[in-house]
Amino acid sequence: MTTTHSSYDAIVIGAGAGGLFTAARLQHQGYRTLVVERLDKVGGRASTTDVDGFKVNDGAIVIEVGGVTERTCREVGAPFDIREPSPPILYRIKGKDVDVTGGGWGFLLQKLTRQGAKLVGGIGAARKDDGLPEDEVTLQEWVSKYTKNEGVHGIFRNMAASVFAVGSEDLPARVFLTYFTRKSAFKRFGFHPEGTIGLWKGLAETIERDGGEIRLSTEVEQILLDGDTVTGVVLAGGETISAPIVISNVGPAATLGLLGEGNVPADYQETVKRADRPTAMITVNFASQERLIDAPGMLSFASSRRLAYIANYTDICPEMAPEGWNLYVGTAVPKPSVGDFDEAAEYELLMEDLRDTIPGFDERARILSTVTTRDGWPPQRAVAGFDMSHDTPFVGLWNVGDAVKEYANGGTTACAETAEIVVGKIVAAFQPVAS
Repeated sequence: MTTTHSSYDAIVIGAGAGGLFTAARLQHQGYRTLVVERLDKVGGRASTTDVDGFKVNDGAIVIEVGGVTERTCREVGAPFDIREPSPPILYRIKGKDVDVTGGGWGFLLQKLTRQGAKLVGGIGAARKDDGLPEDEVTLQEWVSKYTKNEGVHGIFRNMAASVFAVGSEDLPARVFLTYFTRKSAFKRFGFHPEGTIGLWKGLAETIERDGGEIRLSTEVEQILLDGDTVTGVVLAGGETISAPIVISNVGPAATLGLLGEGNVPADYQETVKRADRPTAMITVNFASQERLIDAPGMLSFASSRRLAYIANYTDICPEMAPEGWNLYVGTAVPKPSVGDFDEAAEYELLMEDLRDTIPGFDERARILSTVTTRDGWPPQRAVAGFDMSHDTPFVGLWNVGDAVKEYANGGTTACAETAEIVVGKIVAAFQPVAS
């Protein structure tokens, strides 16, 4: 039997980062909001899975501190239990783990090459618009103008992988330089003791506390339209739910499918298909009863085949593992990081790096899971710099999340930013009416 509910101001499709930030903001401002999620847990691609008592993060492993994510939680009254490692990241350079917290780019690059000063000058010039390279110049090409040093190229590639989930050969240099000279540059970050899902659970509880509703294990089959205006959604099983506002956190490509291509202007369809450039990552989650790396947070590399970083969760979040165990993750971006690649070969390159980094890895470490995120379930739905607008051709319909990021942003921070912007647009255009 089909039933209709008209008591919602807004429906959010997807309980990932962008969806939950959006719903929390809307509900906090008096818009009765329903979140519909097809999985049985919140967090989407940034959630956490229990593996034999280990809290293994599915995607995003760190949460930025001091930026829009924390500000959103403070504004809506959600908990923000993020623990910061100190130092947050070390760089393995010529066999030594180096803390560059106080020295910045100059200190880091001069450890690698005599051309460090020139590179630092190029980064400094990017603080002004006329110092930024053209859009078509990749980060790899930009670095090559200054040096052929493999360690320098490794640092930049692994930074691009860590922040944007893409290789330096696929990332516009302009995006990277804008991020590191004009944005937060992820200077402060940390882990949640429950795994990243802990942050999303806190937001979900806040939404429900304020009168919103979250339905898990529930799939949206269709977004309903009346001409160029959204009117609600149809759920699997036939239930129709009415609302004047629909926010999609499943990406523009999937949203297009929910609308039905026959209902969407051809130029918008083409824009969506052109922007659908998901990135890819390969991850190995592993544990040991020994402490395998000395970094209290993250360890990145100047020289590696593919390994971008290792994160050490349990120095500051021992709750993420059974007593007496240490929990780690090693992550790589394949080549190419956009499009098809040889998954088996790329995994082997990552494993070779782990064995080189951690002597006796096969004997000392227990692999909990290996995960490849790509295609329809990617680490980022769009390469930074190629994102679409939040807006759609339909009244009352917006996209949020990592396919509609603001220029030169990435990760869950970018998702929180899209939520803040879209909710601002909704508040300007609609008044809450549901009781």
